[in-house]
Amino acid sequence: MSAVGASAKAAPRRPRFTGRAAVLVLVLAVLTVSYASSLRAYLEQRAHIGDLKGAIAEREASINALEREKQRWEDPAFVKAQARARFGYLMPGETGFLVLDENGEPLESQTALSDPDDVIKTVPTAWWSDAWTSVELAGNPPALGDGPATEIDGVAGR
Repeated sequence: MSAVGASAKAAPRRPRFTGRAAVLVLVLAVLTVSYASSLRAYLEQRAHIGDLKGAIAEREASINALEREKQRWEDPAFVKAQARARFGYLMPGETGFLVLDENGEPLESQTALSDPDDVIKTVPTAWWSDAWTSVELAGNPPALGDGPATEIDGVAGR
């Protein structure tokens, strides 16, 4: 026998795609489909949770607004103002007037009490910041005009 013939019989060519490889591909495909459906369910649940958190936040904001409204109604001045505005009530000794437009229709009052939480609160400045501004102004006085000032804050001098 020749060396070429003996080596051909000793190592037969094996196919590239075996039964084991087919089973492995099938198992991987089943796992991929299984995990994909689980991932889809997980993502849907996360989206649902996000929607529910948004709804909870809206409800809490609504509850807070209603609690603020309740606190406003506990204030006697607000109740009196609402009685005047809504029902036209007057205090004893007051005279009521109704203002009419050119067509004889009553004009609606545009005044309303604002929510105390919405009032702009100014923060007072510290006394030393005013003093320091005065020192800076003394060190760098503003440029004078053509002559002495004849007016102070728009009022002519005497």
